[in-house]
Amino acid sequence: MSAKKLNFRYRGKKMNLKPLHDRVLVERVEQEDRTKGGIIIPDTAQEKPMEGKVISVGGGARNENGKVVALDVKKGDRILFGKWSGTEVKIDGKELLIMKESDIMGIIVK
Repeated sequence: MSAKKLNFRYRGKKMNLKPLHDRVLVERVEQEDRTKGGIIIPDTAQEKPMEGKVISVGGGARNENGKVVALDVKKGDRILFGKWSGTEVKIDGKELLIMKESDIMGIIVK
C-alpha cells in the first residue's frame, strides 16, 4: 500500500507531507450551524466536530515480527475520532489533525 502525500506551500516553496507509520492526516468535517428545529448555533457555542475526512495515510505500523501491517483506513474515508484525539497542525491556512490509527473509533459507511 503506497502512502499518499499532501502537497502544499511553505514559505513560498512547494512541499509534500506524508504521515509516518500508523499516522493519519485528517480534515475535520464542519457540522451544521442549525439545529433540526431551525435554531442557529453561534460559532462560540459550537463544539469541534468529531468527524473527519482522511487526507493522507502513513505506510503502516510494524508488528512484533517486524513486518509492516497496512492501515484499515484509506484516503477519502469519513471517520469518527475522539474529542481530544490527534495533534492540530495548520497547513496552507487549513486546520488539520495528525493522529494515530488507534485514535480512530470507526469508518462511516453511507
